[in-house]
Amino acid sequence: MEPHNLKQRGRQAYGGPETLVVVNDEYDDKSAPGAEFGSYPSRVPGTKGKTYGAYPALAVDARDAICDPTDFAAVSLDAGVEGMLRSRDFVITAVLTLASLVTRLYWIGRRKAVSWDEAHFGKFGAFYVRGQWFHDVHPPLGRMLVALAEYVAGHNGTYEFKSGSAFPDYVNYRFIRMQVSLYGIALVPLAYLTCLQLNMSRTMATLAACFILFDNALCVMSRFILLDEPLLFFTAMTLWSAVSFQRVSKYGRQFSRRWWIWLLMTGVSLGCVMSSKWIGLFSVIMIGIATVDDLFRKFCDRMPWEDLAQHWNARVVSLIFLPLIVYTACFWVHFRLLYRTGAGEHKLSADFQAKLIGSRLNAQPFDISYGTAAEIRSLYDGPGLLHSHVHRYPDGSHLQQMTCFPHRDVNNRWILRHGGDKGVSTNYTVAPIELLTDGDVIQLVHNKTGAVVQTGKRFLAPLTTSHFEVSAANETDWDKGSRDWRVEVVKQKYKKRNRKRVHAMTTVFRLRHVETGCLMRVGSQHLPTWGWGQSEVTCLPDKSGKKNVKSNDVLWYIEHNVNPRVPKDDMSRYVSSNFFVDMIQLNIEMGKTNNALSPDVNKYNVLESRPESWPLLTYPMRMVGWGDRSIKYYEIGNPVLWWACAAVCFLYPLRLLVWALQARRGCSRWRSVSEFLDFWDNSKFLWGGWALHYIPFFFFGRVLYLHHYLPALYFGLLLLAFELDMFFKSWRRGRYLHLAALGIGFVACVVFLYFSPFTYGWDRPAKELAGRRWLRTWNIYEDLYAM
Repeated sequence: MEPHNLKQRGRQAYGGPETLVVVNDEYDDKSAPGAEFGSYPSRVPGTKGKTYGAYPALAVDARDAICDPTDFAAVSLDAGVEGMLRSRDFVITAVLTLASLVTRLYWIGRRKAVSWDEAHFGKFGAFYVRGQWFHDVHPPLGRMLVALAEYVAGHNGTYEFKSGSAFPDYVNYRFIRMQVSLYGIALVPLAYLTCLQLNMSRTMATLAACFILFDNALCVMSRFILLDEPLLFFTAMTLWSAVSFQRVSKYGRQFSRRWWIWLLMTGVSLGCVMSSKWIGLFSVIMIGIATVDDLFRKFCDRMPWEDLAQHWNARVVSLIFLPLIVYTACFWVHFRLLYRTGAGEHKLSADFQAKLIGSRLNAQPFDISYGTAAEIRSLYDGPGLLHSHVHRYPDGSHLQQMTCFPHRDVNNRWILRHGGDKGVSTNYTVAPIELLTDGDVIQLVHNKTGAVVQTGKRFLAPLTTSHFEVSAANETDWDKGSRDWRVEVVKQKYKKRNRKRVHAMTTVFRLRHVETGCLMRVGSQHLPTWGWGQSEVTCLPDKSGKKNVKSNDVLWYIEHNVNPRVPKDDMSRYVSSNFFVDMIQLNIEMGKTNNALSPDVNKYNVLESRPESWPLLTYPMRMVGWGDRSIKYYEIGNPVLWWACAAVCFLYPLRLLVWALQARRGCSRWRSVSEFLDFWDNSKFLWGGWALHYIPFFFFGRVLYLHHYLPALYFGLLLLAFELDMFFKSWRRGRYLHLAALGIGFVACVVFLYFSPFTYGWDRPAKELAGRRWLRTWNIYEDLYAM
């Protein structure tokens, strides 16, 4: 067969209808299926002394069958940024990017008020700008990118982004929105480049990018200060990097420079998507499954153990350790940027709080003295600070309840006084200052009610009935001897001062009841509604009165204390927190807060939706107020694209099942196993990405919204284009592929424009758009389910 010149700029390649020959020493992988190697004949110009690699066309790029044989850049094995810049792909990418800029930035500043979740994420960005600590359910990268946009736009961090409020003149909200929208703009060219790496024809790769371009939901979410677009961008980067690495790994030289670049880019992208929202973990699982599939196939192909070990090591470093490093680095920057006290700091350790400028824990007396008003925290994780209130036990002693409460409250404060009669008679405002030391007998007086903490053997705890009840009683309610507690120092974190003294934050101690010998304890039990769901405080019996119990549930420390007669110290001199411990603790608290976002099943909410409604676009979402004269935005996707995408995604597993049955009966549509594996290697990322970003939401108990489906939609739209590409390539030998792509793209564009009033804002009565209500459940102008 006489090879013909494909005229690749800067690189020589030859091929026929069944074979592609590439002059490129980097891609001399002899393990490629059907590959043949040898020396070029002398009649081939420019190849003297070079070797060739002949690959079956299907193994390299099926586009060769339908593309212009004089255009080879799109099918180059090292197609990527470098190859793209030397071909018409550069022009296509530029045009797609320009179109994306127009659709995303058009009239982006029309609504001059804080819209949808800008009230949250814009405010979080302002916190970063002024360095004020805050707590949120998401990892920090997306929020820090919002903060970067605000900083570049000149925002000084003083605006609070109150929902619905108009932006002041000193906040350049248009420029902030434009910067955040860049991540959504990049989705369109990334979709095109990804599809090229999936062996799709250039025509259908362009159509895939148009699907992203002409989806109304993806467009409208790109127009506000939100975290969804950074999340989608890093998800798309992960997919592009992963399929590019797969292509190089399959046909290129293993462990080459390009091989490492794509592998490391995949790892960095995984770290970024995971650092934007925890939904990014679905991308991690997707890449993990694909990696296991690839390594298992290498094992089955009897790859030498030394080579297999190198592949394992490379992937462990790049796809496990590197994403973790990126994730950790984002939290390190997060902690460095937020150095001032703020809301939510109590969710981290007292040692961490003491380092924040302006924190109430930062400036307080280090030595604890009698007469001090102290807040005593349990070392046991969760329950919080020793607490009491005027409410009484319904059974038992019927005295004032003793609990632990996780939040700061005036009922958490206790006056430390001497035990016995001395504490009652001493006036601590004028008496000589006396420091609290190990072994001292004290009484705890509630600062708000004046009740004194006590216990005894007469009453058992309401829940943990093997323990004694702990209560608080006024002077006339109980025998004074039952109120004395002995302080037993267990640990001193700061050892350069007197180790017998009790110090703020650094001294861990037990409180042993003098009369009974029991130890004050708090566990995981929560009181019922009469106890406001707060943690039960009990007294752990100890007949000997000498047990050296060191479990966290009986250990306490003074988190904060106030005594006007004692000078304050800078507590950052005495305490230090470990970054990794703080990061782990913050992630735990993020998870708790996320789980607490549960929907109220007894209350209808027009914004919330369930996963089963997403693919069919059953319940679009109103993003702002719906007054007749207000500018209204409606999160509704392109219905034609969403429904077609849903059909393809739902039918994909059924098609695999049909093909498996056909293969079993010996009538498979695939000409060879390698041909099917080529299809599987490309489509598994798309359908797997859709399934992994969609199905898990059925098991979520938290509040869900339509925009949670957008990452899955991105994969689904690319799968739709992939299936169309495969169909039209095989139907009539690809004769109508270009015409079909043009027609489908035109329909998508028309539907996008038809629903564009919801995307770019509608300032007239919504009733005028009644014709766009294609489903009865769309609350365009009326809410059918309002209660």
